[in-house]
Amino acid sequence: MGEKSAQKRKYILEKAREVFAEKGFKNVTMKDVVEACDISRGGLYLYFSSTEEIFLAVLSDESEDDEDEAVIKALNNDATAGDMLALFLKEQKKEILRKKNSLVIASYEYFANKDMPVQDNPLRKQFDAGVQIVQTLIENGVRSGEFTCADPYGCARNLMYVVEGLKVSAKTIGVSEAAVDRELLYILEGLVPADN
Repeated sequence: MGEKSAQKRKYILEKAREVFAEKGFKNVTMKDVVEACDISRGGLYLYFSSTEEIFLAVLSDESEDDEDEAVIKALNNDATAGDMLALFLKEQKKEILRKKNSLVIASYEYFANKDMPVQDNPLRKQFDAGVQIVQTLIENGVRSGEFTCADPYGCARNLMYVVEGLKVSAKTIGVSEAAVDRELLYILEGLVPADN
């Protein structure tokens, strides 16, 4: 794909992301994407054959541009495990509280009705990547005496379930920033030794 074609594809995905964030997955048509991009229908079909293909490309780009980069950068510095976990949770909190341009509802609409192997599900891959990052941070914190935890994997998994639940709740029933802080703090308090 030439540079101009790559730029056009990127532009289509950016505009499509906005449409999916606004309308969810089920309510988006190719016409919606054509109008958002201000291109011809044939021009869109040169790059994508369906809204499903576009949506999966948007999700793929999302996972490549993952906000966990900040945590990975911190791993290369001298930040403590607690500092890095706080940074990771700060990024998750931003996503939970994001009012606009969130793909949470569209993602759940799409995957709730999709029968696919677990290993192919991008939401599952994202969840597992989050668990792995948190588990590593907890294990590092346990080694340094910063945290106490008998089961870092279980704790990491539970924390990510809370994060995912908060994302959905924020988009469906509404969750305040104070509620998000309270839930995340509750989990973190379980990691800190009583003498700290």
